Amino acid sequence: MRLITLVLATLLLLIQLPLWLGKGGWLRVGELENQVLLAQRKTVELKARNAKLDSEVHDLTNGTGAVEERARFELGMIKKNEIFIQILDANGQPKVSATPLPPPKPDAKTTP
Repeated sequence: MRLITLVLATLLLLIQLPLWLGKGGWLRVGELENQVLLAQRKTVELKARNAKLDSEVHDLTNGTGAVEERARFELGMIKKNEIFIQILDANGQPKVSATPLPPPKPDAKTTP
């Protein structure tokens, strides 16, 4: 009787082994769940980036403010009838501005 119990327990263990450690076992399910969570986080980040780029494209195509801001900061352009003053240091190099650039304006689409 004891031998039959031992054989049945061994068979039960052998049947359960693929369930826990096999190709479709619980350990693999946990790994796949972690991969899904990472993919979801990446998707959220990419959606936020796409929304930001979309709003920037919208600003550049519909408004003149964004184009003007880019022209001023990236290209150093000035408006008509404006006076440009550049302060040089002792070596004749342009002085670094003490005024930080303004923060980007919040977009109505991305604010909750």
